[in-house]
Amino acid sequence: MSKHFVLAAGGTGGHMVPAAALAAELTKRGHRVALVSDARGVRFPGLFAEGPGGVQTHVLPAGRLSGGPIGWAKATREMWRGRGMARELYRNFKPAAVIGFGGYPALPALLAAFAEKVPTAIHEQNAVLGRVNRLVARRVDAIATSYGEVERLKAGLAGKVHDVGNPVRAEVLALRAKPYPLLEEDGIFRVLVTGGSQGAGILSKVVPDGLAMLPVTFRRRLQVTHQARIEDIDAARAQYAAHEIPAELATYLPDLPERLAWAHLVIARAGASTLAELTAAGRPAILVPLPSATDDHQTVNAREMTRAGGARTITQAEFTSVELAKQMQKLGLDPAALENAAARAKGCGRPNAASDLADLVESLDAPRVRLPVTTRAPKEAFA
Repeated sequence: MSKHFVLAAGGTGGHMVPAAALAAELTKRGHRVALVSDARGVRFPGLFAEGPGGVQTHVLPAGRLSGGPIGWAKATREMWRGRGMARELYRNFKPAAVIGFGGYPALPALLAAFAEKVPTAIHEQNAVLGRVNRLVARRVDAIATSYGEVERLKAGLAGKVHDVGNPVRAEVLALRAKPYPLLEEDGIFRVLVTGGSQGAGILSKVVPDGLAMLPVTFRRRLQVTHQARIEDIDAARAQYAAHEIPAELATYLPDLPERLAWAHLVIARAGASTLAELTAAGRPAILVPLPSATDDHQTVNAREMTRAGGARTITQAEFTSVELAKQMQKLGLDPAALENAAARAKGCGRPNAASDLADLVESLDAPRVRLPVTTRAPKEAFA
């Protein structure tokens, strides 16, 4: 039986990518999906198919709880206005459930669902429960997580926690069936550098000079694709050119799954979607967590993949050109070690995340029975 579902997410890639993966799975099952987000989210490039049979998109006002008492008062007014608009949407769309993916734009949609007695779930992409998800965790019917251990999640809520993983796009998931790209000792070594949907200035500053410090025989094998912020791209392009390192730079990579398919090594932030895609595809990485991320969640995100041996984590304070060159040599000069790291990265992947999350979502408006708690067996930590 076809049902209606509302997905509510903030406008960054970390929230939007898993929401899009769930929307695709639910649509494939014959359901109708509406997306609630901010102006950034509904225009996120290349994720949501609109039109007949696609995803309805709705922008709701949602303030951000910051700026002291005046800012809080303004945010509360905006959220209350968004809640009213969401209630009107639900009366027309009649959702079977509302699923929040975090970010302040998800809050009015969930508050409206509570008021309208619509079943609810939240999905947490990070290894630390986000602010909005913490606000609503006690009131929702189910909590879907991406990691076996999630910080800031109260023990009393364990009865409604389901460890499903973090859904990725079908194009990325398809890479799981493909072998790690052949790497010969004197062949091309392909590096993908990405700071996620918002870029990362530190990668643009450090990576070109770090690659230039590699032994000349290794440096001449490099082929780099680098996603950079618009304010950094010209300087990074000039650095690569000065070091005579072949590099293609762009502010956005619409064909990121294709780039990931041929990458031998990825240098990246440790955002939730980035890690989900690396582990789905099985690609080794050098991770540089964003130190200003709320609750330092990127550092916590990186732990599982790093402990498994699929990645090396470097703090931003220690991420220098010299340190990058040292880590690159340890990985890049041993093809067998790289292939082993790729296999260990893949071992952390959750290929059924979208399907498992869709199963959970479909069960929300079934007769009220206690859903089983799902857990993930702990992985062995490798040195």
